[in-house]
Amino acid sequence: MSRYILFTDLDGCLLDNDTYAFDEARPALAALRAEHIPVILVSGKTRAEIEPLRERLDHHHPFIVENGAAVFVPLNTFDFPLERSRRRSSYHSIELGTPYALLRDVLRQIEDTVGTPLRGFGDLSVDEVMANTGLSREDALRAMLREFDEPFLVNAPQKLIEEVCRQIVRRGLSWTRGGRFFHLMGNNDKGRAAEILLRCYKRQGRLADLPDDIETIGLGDSLNDLPLLLTVDHPILVQKPDGSYDPDINIPNLIRAPGIGPTGWNRAVLDLLNQTSEETSPGRSANSRAT
Repeated sequence: MSRYILFTDLDGCLLDNDTYAFDEARPALAALRAEHIPVILVSGKTRAEIEPLRERLDHHHPFIVENGAAVFVPLNTFDFPLERSRRRSSYHSIELGTPYALLRDVLRQIEDTVGTPLRGFGDLSVDEVMANTGLSREDALRAMLREFDEPFLVNAPQKLIEEVCRQIVRRGLSWTRGGRFFHLMGNNDKGRAAEILLRCYKRQGRLADLPDDIETIGLGDSLNDLPLLLTVDHPILVQKPDGSYDPDINIPNLIRAPGIGPTGWNRAVLDLLNQTSEETSPGRSANSRAT
């Protein structure tokens, strides 16, 4: 069992913001596989979107969908039953989110209250989703198969946007912002979902009499990744397409990836793995890590 677990956002991070390709990240992905480090996909995407990507990545580890709304664990990943889980296809599913139909109702209520259009995925045609995301028709259809999270667009002054966010919180729900959309969701987030999986991996290690000193790496690029970055030991912020970093993310020990999207993702992961290799090489103590 590896000393590390890596959690990563997808769009604009492991995946290119425009092409959704991950070619530039292949060297780091190969290094992670060689070190047997689990790579946990953590995204605002739906399960229907992530499954084809897992095939392209040859990915066999758990994954987290719709901004922490559900955790999908392939069968036989852990040697113990998962609490609060149910069997769904070839996975154990732990569901933390609010049903999509309820979120749609709340979005309509808030739209009426603030008096400005709030266009969620449920209001958009396939062509409109394609235009706003750059997805192919097939991928746009998969993105619309939502279960727990409603991405929405709001074209309004900042003051009105802030009122929309207040209305969401007043109704006992939460919101976040991804690369392209605001998201209406329940009381779930990427960090909470990641913590559930970390507990599972630690329990698995104890069953095998392994040290309980797993370190976590997290990569993201937007505000919806902040709960994840706050949870992990090594938070890495990837550059936006314009080369900037999200100004709302400024936390202790933050590593700023030296590059955009999968290019920055690749360099940051390799740098961290190389640093670890140097610190644990013969003649150096594993406990002499730089802080």
